[in-house]
Amino acid sequence: MLEGVRQAQWLTKTKLVEGLPPSVLGIIDNPAHRLEEHEERVKQAVSHARLWDTREPAPRREHYCPVLFEDLIHICRLMSMKYPSLTKRMLSRNYKIAATWERESILLQVRGLNGILMNSMAPIPPVASKEEILATEAHVLETFYPISPTIDLQEVNVYKELNNTGFRDGYPYSHPHTLFFLESANVRTNRFRPEQLRAKMLMFAFGNALAKAKVLYGNDPKVLEQPIVVQSVGTDGQLFQFMVFQLNTTDLVSSDGIKNLVWVDSDQNLYEKAQCVPEVKKRVVTKPTGIYGFQPDTFKKFLALYLHGTV
Repeated sequence: MLEGVRQAQWLTKTKLVEGLPPSVLGIIDNPAHRLEEHEERVKQAVSHARLWDTREPAPRREHYCPVLFEDLIHICRLMSMKYPSLTKRMLSRNYKIAATWERESILLQVRGLNGILMNSMAPIPPVASKEEILATEAHVLETFYPISPTIDLQEVNVYKELNNTGFRDGYPYSHPHTLFFLESANVRTNRFRPEQLRAKMLMFAFGNALAKAKVLYGNDPKVLEQPIVVQSVGTDGQLFQFMVFQLNTTDLVSSDGIKNLVWVDSDQNLYEKAQCVPEVKKRVVTKPTGIYGFQPDTFKKFLALYLHGTV
């Protein structure tokens, strides 16, 4: 979407809050929720993805981005020794989501393959209080007049309005927890730019939450008794985007009333540079191979979203 997150906000009737919510920040700041020697483990994961797991002088992004993701998830899973309920999770790939809603006089859909979804047996508790939810009534959504907010969306003929979580009834890991988007294309023009990636993350977090809400509460538009929280993480193997979305209402036709909420923490580097080949000047190594500018706080946020809803 050309207008990025602003456009996604209008389409999903959502108010944006900069930064991560207090419930996630509390996990980050609490030493009890940290993994022993996590910095060294993450450095090794980055080195494994960028330096070691290849026969080429430098691995391509389509290779190292998924390798890094798998390694980081593996590090997070080590916390299940401390919190056994973390074992009640499942990573789902290649599932298809379908969610349909009406916004003003426009019928909209989020449909098809999206990121890797971590499902849970239990939902993430609401992030915003009832008072904060009620306060969204006063929020005014930004418009794009005279430009239509759907100007660059694909227009199709809809013969059946679908709402489907992508999973059969009775699936034990039925609650969407966190979506992971890996922008691993080698060619920059084939990757989503950070702003467009964040818009994609918001649209699919909303779509998963809306589909789940219709399973739980039916198709009638309403303010939800128990809001649904879905998180998103996006990365190109170096730069990370973090998002927490809370669906407060399925009454989306009008711009009045209760809004949904999204917290966004943008453009967080895990490291500044991976020197895959040593830099040599006049037969002297001026910059050896290695990972430079490592930023452990980025992984702390990744881990906090993983733990969110459990600790």
